[in-house]
Amino acid sequence: MPANVTAKNILIVAFQFPPMSGSSGLLRAAKFCRYLPEFGWTPTVVTAHPRMYEQVDPRQLALIPEGLDVVRAFGLDTKRHLSIRGRYSRFLALPDAWISWTLGAVPAALRKMQQTESNVIFTTFPIATAVWIGLVLHRLTGKPWIVDFRDSMTEDHYPRDPTTWRVWRWLEGQAIRRASLLLFTAESAIRMYRERYPDLPAEKCLLLPNGYDESDFTELPASSSACSDPRRPFQLLHSGLVYPEERDPRPFFRALARLKRDGRVNRDTLCVNFRAPGFEALYSKDIEELGIGDILHLLPRIPYNQALAEYVDSDALLLMQAKNCDHQIPAKTYEYFRLGKPILALTTETGDTGSLLKQVGGATIIDLGDEQAIAEGLLAFIQAVRQGTHQLPSAAVASHYSRRNLTRELAEHLNQLDAAKSLSTVEGRTRETS
Repeated sequence: MPANVTAKNILIVAFQFPPMSGSSGLLRAAKFCRYLPEFGWTPTVVTAHPRMYEQVDPRQLALIPEGLDVVRAFGLDTKRHLSIRGRYSRFLALPDAWISWTLGAVPAALRKMQQTESNVIFTTFPIATAVWIGLVLHRLTGKPWIVDFRDSMTEDHYPRDPTTWRVWRWLEGQAIRRASLLLFTAESAIRMYRERYPDLPAEKCLLLPNGYDESDFTELPASSSACSDPRRPFQLLHSGLVYPEERDPRPFFRALARLKRDGRVNRDTLCVNFRAPGFEALYSKDIEELGIGDILHLLPRIPYNQALAEYVDSDALLLMQAKNCDHQIPAKTYEYFRLGKPILALTTETGDTGSLLKQVGGATIIDLGDEQAIAEGLLAFIQAVRQGTHQLPSAAVASHYSRRNLTRELAEHLNQLDAAKSLSTVEGRTRETS
């Protein structure tokens, strides 16, 4: 931090945080915490006790910046800890199953805010209880509140349960009304919210995409792939969750089965790896029925740094995003850009993901639901990559999405909020004494 910058304090409420595993979302908060001190802001994190996570990996703790003050507040998972024979009170699962976290997080956050004289409250979705905690803290302290929505909190039919939807929509409305700044990761999400809330001013909405952290890539091994060698299988990798609706892989599975049946691919020419896709029971059944288990493999979760190393050894990277998520961009997209590998993107041309891919380059875009187009396009993609004629992502454009650059932008807005709050306080005192 420059010598002439006075450190200010920010309280970050983030459910998704190491040692949680199974979601790339935890990287967003962890990387903000890594770089905010460079720009004059000292973060304190209030997160969940590890018992609340379905999946924990102690190796994930290496992602926490050294010296970061992390408070792991009491909380329970209603579905796992407060149910009897699988049944539990609906009251204990609104806005979600982690509502009891409020009991530990609010007092812990208030203590930390008093100790550190925190200037700003920052809460991050997709856990609705985190937004609720931020609202409570804001109402109790009057401190500026930033809500990191990332993607949309609600849609017309999401959440699907009507009661949950009403609670979430109310909570979303409170955030729109009371927060000083709203963060989104895609342009169309901002447009959606400004259409939904016509009084929402544009200056209150900040586009702050996900990104990549250069420090995670500096010690990666050199690529050992040799995709031009026809004697080895072409290595195609998808790393991370593959949702049955938002990233439905079954047309891709059927396209592989068609190509195998026609004798155009086999295990000696193609190897497709899905690393930690989730929903393994569902997908394993599909893969077995289609007879493509020798080509397509479902692999277990590995630590983040190992996952990045696996990217390096792949010939190309697979990205999937359905039309119903046109206003969202998978976080892994930015890591793909940094690696400079060819990308096979099964998504739409018109959504935010497709627009970003066109901006940075390096991708072949095919409709996720078009089995025939996937079958034909996959072979052409492999051939282009093997021949070295497929475009690669632009390193110059990709560099705009470094976590450090994005955190600098966040810090600039934090400074503006802090200055506005300070000015308001001074004006209030002046009126009192006049």
